[in-house]
Amino acid sequence: MEPKVVYETDRLVVRDWAAADGDRVFDIYRRWEVARWLGADPKVMADRDSANRVIDRWNQQNQNPPYGIWAVYERATETVAGTVLLVPLPEPSDGTAAQGEVEVGWHFHPDAWGRGLATEAARGAIRHGFTAGLSQIYAVVRPDNVASLAVCRRLGMRSLGRTSRWYDAELESFLI
Repeated sequence: MEPKVVYETDRLVVRDWAAADGDRVFDIYRRWEVARWLGADPKVMADRDSANRVIDRWNQQNQNPPYGIWAVYERATETVAGTVLLVPLPEPSDGTAAQGEVEVGWHFHPDAWGRGLATEAARGAIRHGFTAGLSQIYAVVRPDNVASLAVCRRLGMRSLGRTSRWYDAELESFLI
């Protein structure tokens, strides 16, 4: 069965994950240069079986539109370049009440860096969210993640400054 296509851009097909994507998922998330930016306590993916489990978990989350954690398939290279996500932000860690905030995010293999793919995929995810009725979308980025900060600017997101509201970490927050 072919994975469900969520949206397409000029160069990309954003879709659910396929079992055949497991090697690429492992290759992306086993790398410290990718994993160092993810989560409150960054860790690399430990083994190939972890990739299968995460694909299953992501595809379960993709059953709740407009939210999802999707594969970004690049037509030109015929490979998964990375991940784009549109997900509810977690309960705030600063003790304030949750406001139903939604996050756009991206994680790409280093061989896909520097070609505008993250910006293109995230722009599509934002459009997907707005079309589904979302009125605003956040991005949260580690302060020293220069590349992702640049993606936020290219997306036209407004900087809200640093916050510790989510993920038990001080992050730069953006809104569109």
